[in-house]
Amino acid sequence: MGSRLLPPNNECSHLVKQHPCFNGEAHFKYGRIHLPVSPACNIQCRFCKRGFNKWEQRPGVSRSLLIPEKAVEIVERALELCPEITVAGIAGPGDTLATDHALETFEMVHKRFPGLINCLSTNGLMLGEKAERVIEAGVKTVTVTVNAVDPRVLQDICAYIVYNGQYMTGELAARWLITAQLAGIKKITRLGAIVKINTVLIPGVNDRHIEEVARVVAGVGASVINIIPLIPQYEMERNRPPECHELNSARLAAEKHLPVFRHCRQCRADACGIPGAEIDLADVLYEQRVPTFSHG
Repeated sequence: MGSRLLPPNNECSHLVKQHPCFNGEAHFKYGRIHLPVSPACNIQCRFCKRGFNKWEQRPGVSRSLLIPEKAVEIVERALELCPEITVAGIAGPGDTLATDHALETFEMVHKRFPGLINCLSTNGLMLGEKAERVIEAGVKTVTVTVNAVDPRVLQDICAYIVYNGQYMTGELAARWLITAQLAGIKKITRLGAIVKINTVLIPGVNDRHIEEVARVVAGVGASVINIIPLIPQYEMERNRPPECHELNSARLAAEKHLPVFRHCRQCRADACGIPGAEIDLADVLYEQRVPTFSHG
């Protein structure tokens, strides 16, 4: 079931066949490029630590920030290096919808390379409010990180959110985020996008909650789910990552409700290449220093 494709009546299901982060078979045949254009985040997960370096292999890390215009140049260069690239994705290092940089980039990329699949990853806080513009920017696939659908669980994972300048913590923040995520998923799928859910498995926190997450997000339109292991860091640096049997059990539980993607490599925000080939072209792609912009 893990490599099962989406139902044929989904008008965008054909895209999944060429999306290496949505389909297990595509993972070894097609490439993607992540464009690190998003400078800020509007929530703080207790396991998330954003940074800039060349060596860490995890989400939230990139060599630099790109301005949208430079990102289009990087896509062109990436396609020269790896013609198998079918997806232009934005997954950080901050949240894609916390600022307008990602949507501006997608608009430019879609105009210049209309054949590429534009893929956006977000925490979902602003997804409902920006859904129409997301679609207008040429985005066809969306990944939403949903770590819990019970505020009592999520408050132990998400430290705070900032919504329209309002700072919220605790169960209030968790409840607000969950409501926004589910409404956003429902809206963006009705507008025609395919949604994948990323859920970070945290032993002792949400490990007994995974099936409920899958059940609820399936009910609002999600098409596939990706259960990924915790990388202990930041406030959760002393938490342990899940063992293989725990990860497998969580995936089997989620699979009762949604197809499960099982090939995720928890890529950097500037990754480039065919994921299954285990060769990241970012070192070559960014061999010349790329200008960054200030976001302070």
